[in-house]
Amino acid sequence: MKQAFPVPNCPTPNGQYSHIIKAGNLAFTAGQVPIDPAIGTIVAGGIVEQTHQVMTNLKTALAAAGLDFSNVVQVNLFLANIDDLPAHNEVWAAYFPMSDPPVRSCIEAARLPKGALLQIAMVAVYN
Repeated sequence: MKQAFPVPNCPTPNGQYSHIIKAGNLAFTAGQVPIDPAIGTIVAGGIVEQTHQVMTNLKTALAAAGLDFSNVVQVNLFLANIDDLPAHNEVWAAYFPMSDPPVRSCIEAARLPKGALLQIAMVAVYN
């Protein structure tokens, strides 16, 4: 059985998908790009600013399902430029300071929605 959660403070989906769905004891987020939901466009700046916005969007989605970053077990990271990974990792560490961060795959993508520099999707577990 699956359950979708409304996430009113996330960017409006650009298509027929949910921001987060619970299936069993797992929750799956849609890939989030750095859209500021207040203005509906990609945030200004580079990989640092865009990473913060994506993490804010994912935090909001997780919270709608009663979760937070400590529940995250797996991450798919897509970067428009793999050379942005060191700067992204500096921001990332602030969100996952724990000794047991989630596993993560990182892929350089030829193109991301709306010209974003990154997109992140997560899998979280209910404890």
